[in-house]
Amino acid sequence: MTDWREVKAKRLAGMTEDERAAFEREYQAAGVRLDLADALYQARTAAGLSQSELARRAGTTQAQISLIENAGRTPRVDTLWRIAEALDMSLEISFRPAA
Repeated sequence: MTDWREVKAKRLAGMTEDERAAFEREYQAAGVRLDLADALYQARTAAGLSQSELARRAGTTQAQISLIENAGRTPRVDTLWRIAEALDMSLEISFRPAA
């Protein structure tokens, strides 16, 4: 089986400097979406809520919750705020220096 790091290295090797920079930006953005997806899933399941029930409480749809949990959509801050309130949680957003 091919390791993802090998695939990434081969892909990057064939790119220009600008293409590599764009790839790395998207790669980082995908990581943020995956982190958010995991955080929402963990919070929802810890609260014992279905996607449908969370959606009802947050004033959105089950499909939107599913998209967020599957990293298929980056929600707006106001949507995250409503979801946090529906989970009886606070929302924290932070910036940190790039690695």
